[in-house]
Amino acid sequence: MSAFVMSTTGRAISRNLLLTLLLASASVADAWAAPAQFEVPAGSHPHDVAPVPGGGPVYFTAQASGQLGILDPVSGHVDLVPLGPGSAPHGVIVGPDAAAWVTDGGLNAIVRVEPKSHQVSRWPLPADAPSANLNTATFDRRGRIWFTGQAGYYGRLDPASGDIRVWKAPRGAGPYGICTTPAGDVYFASLAGNFIARVNLDSGAATVIEPPTPKQGARRVWSDSHGRIWVSYWNTGQVAVFDPASSSWREWALPGTARTYAVWVDSGDRVWLSDWSTNSLVRFDPASERFESPATGATAGVREIMGRAGEVWAAESGSDRLVRLPDQ
Repeated sequence: MSAFVMSTTGRAISRNLLLTLLLASASVADAWAAPAQFEVPAGSHPHDVAPVPGGGPVYFTAQASGQLGILDPVSGHVDLVPLGPGSAPHGVIVGPDAAAWVTDGGLNAIVRVEPKSHQVSRWPLPADAPSANLNTATFDRRGRIWFTGQAGYYGRLDPASGDIRVWKAPRGAGPYGICTTPAGDVYFASLAGNFIARVNLDSGAATVIEPPTPKQGARRVWSDSHGRIWVSYWNTGQVAVFDPASSSWREWALPGTARTYAVWVDSGDRVWLSDWSTNSLVRFDPASERFESPATGATAGVREIMGRAGEVWAAESGSDRLVRLPDQ
C-alpha cells in the first residue's frame, strides 16, 4: 500500500487539494497519511534537525533565536538551550558521544551541547577564517568533526585535542552540505561552486568532482549504504548520484519546477528530498526511479531532512514546526 499520493502531472499536491481528493476517493486506505507535526516556539525558525539514533530526543537549530532546541516527541515538550550572544546556529548533528554538535554562523564556532546537563562548549574558528558562515558538519571514523562554511571554507576539529584547522575551498564561496560514507570518506558540496569534493582526511586537500550538469547548484550530499554520493541540485531541481567505484554519475529531474534543497538516504536506500518551490518532501526510489511527493504546507519553508530507524524528520522554518514521517 502506498503511503503517498502523486498528482497526474507529477507535481506535489497541495494540502487542500489532497484533502479534497481523499474525500472523493473510493480508496482512502491507499492515501498518504499526514505527517506527525510538532510545534516549536514561535520565532525560532528551525533550520536543521537531528533525531538521536535509537529513539529519544530530537535536536533542532533555532536559527532565529540563537538556541538549540530539544524536542521530546512523546510529550511534545521543547527545551531551548541558549548558545551564546550573537548565536545563529545553522546545522546540527548527533555525535558519537550522543551530544548535539552545532555549526554556528553567528558565533563562527563549532558548538557542543551536553545531552543531559545541556552544558555548552565552543571551539571558535581561527582568526584567518573570519565570518566563515558555518553551515553543516559530519564526523569521520576517527572521531573528528568536519564542517563547511559558505564564505569559502571547510575545516576539521579534533575534540579530543582541541586542534582545529580550516582550509580555503576550491572556487571560493559555496561549501554547504557534507557527509561521511560507510567506508569513512568525507565529501562536501559547493552550492556557489557547482561541484562536490572528496576530502583527504590526512592532508585536508579537497579534490573537485564535476557533476554532468553545469551550474546545477549542488547544495547537500548524503551517502547511501554502498558509498554512492547523492546530491541535491538547487538551481536545476534535480537529484544526482555519484558512484566513486566507477566515477560515474546519474541524474533525475524532480516533478514539476523544483528547487531541490536537502537530501537524505534512509536505511532502505530510499532517497528523501525537500523541494523548496512546492514546500514538499519528496521520496525517490532508485530501483523503480519513481518520485512520490507528500505535501506539507504553503508556508512550510521545508529545509533539512534527517532520520533514524523507521522515521524521517524535517524542519519547517516557515511554520515553526518539525514533522515526522515513517520511512516506509
